[in-house]
Amino acid sequence: MLDEIDRAIINQFQGGFPLLHSPFAEVGAKFGLDEAQVIERIKAMRDEASITRFGPLFNADAMGGAFCLCAMAVPSERFDETVALVNAHREVAHNYQRAHALNMWFVLATEKPERIAELCTEIEAQTGLRVFAFPKTREFFVEFRVRA
Repeated sequence: MLDEIDRAIINQFQGGFPLLHSPFAEVGAKFGLDEAQVIERIKAMRDEASITRFGPLFNADAMGGAFCLCAMAVPSERFDETVALVNAHREVAHNYQRAHALNMWFVLATEKPERIAELCTEIEAQTGLRVFAFPKTREFFVEFRVRA
C-alpha cells in the first residue's frame, strides 16, 4: 500500500526526472527525505510490486527505432515459462498478463524497425506460440498520477 509520500514521489518523477548530480536528493528535499530514503522507498515499491519498473522511457521512433505492442495466447500452465523466454530479450520494455484470450501483452522497443518482425519470429520459435504484433498507428501521451 502506498503512503502519501510514496504517491508524491511517484508523481514528482512522472512530471520529469531532474537531470542533476543527485536527483534523488533533490526530490527527497521536497518531502523532508534524504537521498538514501528516496532510493529505499523506490526499491520497496518495486519489491512489493506497487510499481513494476523505474527507469527512463526513450522515444525509439525519434532515434530511428520502433515500438510495437505484442500479444500472445499462452496456456496458463506455460505462462511463467513463456514470460521468462519473452523477457529474456533485452528489447522487451515491459510484459503483463490480462484476463483475455490474448493473455500476455508486451512492448518491443528496437533500435531498427525491421528488428520487430525478427523478434516476433524468434519468440514464436522459442515458445511455439504465435505472436500478434500491433504496430503503433497513432501516438497518445498518457501520464500516470497517483491520487494523494
